[in-house]
Amino acid sequence: MLVKIVTLFLLGMAALAMIGRLRLPSVRRKSTKVPPPTICGHCGRFLLGQQECPCRKGKG
Repeated sequence: MLVKIVTLFLLGMAALAMIGRLRLPSVRRKSTKVPPPTICGHCGRFLLGQQECPCRKGKG
């Protein structure tokens, strides 16, 4: 009995997935372009935000 319930549940979920794929291909999100990472021109480290690189401060 339990196997029958689980099987019916999985078949129902598969049917919902197929219906969702048929209905939603026209609704696609615009892909957001991720800007390239900011890299220090002097040492090559990645910079976070607008902070100055530690190599320019004499600490690294």
